Amino acid sequence: MKKIISIEGMSCGHCVKHVENALGEIEGIKAIDVSLEAKEAVVEMDGEVLDEDIKAAIEDWGYEVTGIKKV
Repeated sequence: MKKIISIEGMSCGHCVKHVENALGEIEGIKAIDVSLEAKEAVVEMDGEVLDEDIKAAIEDWGYEVTGIKKV
């Protein structure tokens, strides 16, 4: 399963790395692709990961999650 996460507040490569690190700590996420230009992250999961957990991990770094959709 994949999810696309819309993120506001990223402005540079360091921001991308912060989001990648935050998502990488969530159990069940096996692949992460963060795009600064698209203002989103695409995650591939090998199990069920709650949207609330994704949102909390990213927002703990100071970014705003504006949407999460399953693909």
